[in-house]
Amino acid sequence: MGLVGRVIEEASIPSVTLNMIWAYQNLVGMPRVAAIEHPFGRPYGDVDDAATQRAVLEAGLAVFDQAKAPGHIEHLPFVWHQEPRDTRWHPSEPSPIIALMKARQAKRS
Repeated sequence: MGLVGRVIEEASIPSVTLNMIWAYQNLVGMPRVAAIEHPFGRPYGDVDDAATQRAVLEAGLAVFDQAKAPGHIEHLPFVWHQEPRDTRWHPSEPSPIIALMKARQAKRS
């Protein structure tokens, strides 16, 4: 996402990248970073947790107010609520595209 953010910035459009590895910001040139301490695959929160997902989104968007120039890193105040081994990584039902891909694979087998 950092590379995409740079291209967007080159078009004079400010961008913010939500990122779990914020220390790499300078290496890949992410313009503005909303750093979050969530596990990979869950930057916005847990499955079906719309309240946390919305709060993370709003906090990420608020970085635009705080970051006046590229290179800014804002640490968001969210803490993951579980140990990684206890985290539910997949929703109870697959997304429509995953269901379609599984159905197509089953036909080939």
